[in-house]
Amino acid sequence: MRTLLKIVSLAVVALLATVGCQSRTDRTDGGGVLLSIADFDGLPVTVSASNGPFDIEEIQVQSVAKDPESATSSLMNVELESYQVTYARADTGSQVPPTLVEHIFGVVPVNGRTTIKNPPFLRFDQLNNLPLKDLVDFGYERATGSQVIRLTVGIRFFGRTLSGKKVDSAPAYFTIDVVP
Repeated sequence: MRTLLKIVSLAVVALLATVGCQSRTDRTDGGGVLLSIADFDGLPVTVSASNGPFDIEEIQVQSVAKDPESATSSLMNVELESYQVTYARADTGSQVPPTLVEHIFGVVPVNGRTTIKNPPFLRFDQLNNLPLKDLVDFGYERATGSQVIRLTVGIRFFGRTLSGKKVDSAPAYFTIDVVP
């Protein structure tokens, strides 16, 4: 009887462990492909906080098979879901605009590219918050006294392979000066 109880207990634990695990977890698996930002065109160097919002002329996103020697299939194509823009100060200031997350759609074929036209990187949500709001309202940033805010902008894409594996690109960075 004790042996039967132990076997049943182990079976229940194994069943719970199996049910608790999902093939789609919250980690980024990649599904056999790597997603990367291949090229930027039309990056601004200086923007005026009074004239926003701002976008990038175009970005090329590519998907590359992790193992170029193995067979690929359309299940490795990546459906783009969103991109995220983060900001870091490249000057003496410490305040940064809030992160921008935009939902997008499109497919990047395995070992192929797709072009995204005019994705915004600074919207009114960023321009209407400190520190950029100071440039619009006062002509300078009150915390530093500077009339120029230098930002390092990072952009990263997120998607899923058609087989359901999460994929994301490494961030790509560029620097801009924001003036009143």
